Amino acid sequence: MIPTKNYSACTSMIVGKKASIDGSIMIARNEDSKAAWPKNYVIHPRRTFSSPQQFSSKDNGFSMPLPLTRAKYTATPEWTDKFGVFEENGFNEYGVAMSATESTYTNELALGADPLNKDGIGEEAMITVVLPYVKTARQGIARLGRIIERYGTSESNGILFADRNEAWYMETGGGHRWVAQRIPDDSYAVIANQSAIQEIDFTDPDHFMWSPQIQQFVADNHLNPDSTGKTFNFRRIFGTADLSDTYYNTPRVWYGLKMFSPDLSFEPTSQEMPFINQANRKLSILDVQNFLSSHYQGTPYDPVGEGSEADKHRFRPISLAKTQEAHILQIRPSMPTDLLGVQWLAMGVAAQSTFVPFYAGATETPAAYQNAHGSYTPKEAYWTYKLAGVLVDPHYVSLSPKLNDTRAKLRIQLQQALSKADRTALKAQLNGPELAAYLTKVNFENAAAGLKAYQQLISELVTASTDFSPLNFKQDVNL
Repeated sequence: MIPTKNYSACTSMIVGKKASIDGSIMIARNEDSKAAWPKNYVIHPRRTFSSPQQFSSKDNGFSMPLPLTRAKYTATPEWTDKFGVFEENGFNEYGVAMSATESTYTNELALGADPLNKDGIGEEAMITVVLPYVKTARQGIARLGRIIERYGTSESNGILFADRNEAWYMETGGGHRWVAQRIPDDSYAVIANQSAIQEIDFTDPDHFMWSPQIQQFVADNHLNPDSTGKTFNFRRIFGTADLSDTYYNTPRVWYGLKMFSPDLSFEPTSQEMPFINQANRKLSILDVQNFLSSHYQGTPYDPVGEGSEADKHRFRPISLAKTQEAHILQIRPSMPTDLLGVQWLAMGVAAQSTFVPFYAGATETPAAYQNAHGSYTPKEAYWTYKLAGVLVDPHYVSLSPKLNDTRAKLRIQLQQALSKADRTALKAQLNGPELAAYLTKVNFENAAAGLKAYQQLISELVTASTDFSPLNFKQDVNL
């Protein structure tokens, strides 16, 4: 049976350097799959092997040879590799950032011409076979593109790339076709499980990349619905626009535009919202955190808001219980390479967790972020943040203020810690092993600060919850 759907369900955001308040480039995504499926955070050291290397997937049998030299890179693999590694996002030593993937869908007409390949590359392998072997975002797209062309892909996906100069979004269509678009420096994009890239300009290779002969393939198979034949709209040719998009995908894009481009007039069910947009202000790291943590606040569609029961469950929110981790890969072009990348990680549900900044130039990750277990285990980062949300959920109105207060204080504390570390490293002109050791120390301190605050929060939540038992009765104080 030929696979047609991938039910992973993420939400992504990309911000160009002139669209951000501090000149940063940001690529970000909620990794959504299962409500209890822990993630780790690891750093793979640079290695040169003496014997041939081969990647073999435990997910679907995809296999390919790898170069002998593997650059250092960070990643967030799953707690078990039984079903594949799913490393999902990270930086390499050259300052290239990659997030994979935003699951999308190819329409049936396009799949009829180029079906998915069940043994082709999928989400679980993309970071592992691409990120350690490229030095720029464009090289990342080109390498992944060649792999898709040769081996095919088992699912439709969107992939985020960035380096110190530019940010890109790449999408696959069918089993072997792909396109990529550079996000203009003054713009941002939000994506939600639907093909997002629209019109391709084949005369502009500075801002677009594409698989060979894709125009001829579309023409030969009569896939372009444009009656004039003058445009090549990837979303319309390869993507979908059905009822599942209307209730599952487009509302999340709509809310992103509502947050950052409120003058645009669209409905949650609009199918023609633009991929590239300009915000009504410069966007900060906190704006991106707020988007990934959002669930339609201020609208009738907030699941924990004051709308009708029908409205509260009408659309799939951005932050939800099935988020495994949320990440923002922030690139600061004015910084030296080892200080360039900051990987902000929120373990578990972004709306109930906190984004901890990790310098990509470090050499190790904290023990609490490694070797996670599949069931609740105290002191592990994923389960600590997850537990706080689980305790809040049954009594959201009463307990969410405690959660929100902790998150707000941590956001300020962690920003201050990052700024202080930047100043210290630059002033002391640290470099090489000395800088790597310092950044590792800072990462451990920031991780410990987040866990300590949430452990205190959990203590307060447990204490407050003791009076919510159904085995309770209001009695006279004198009895």
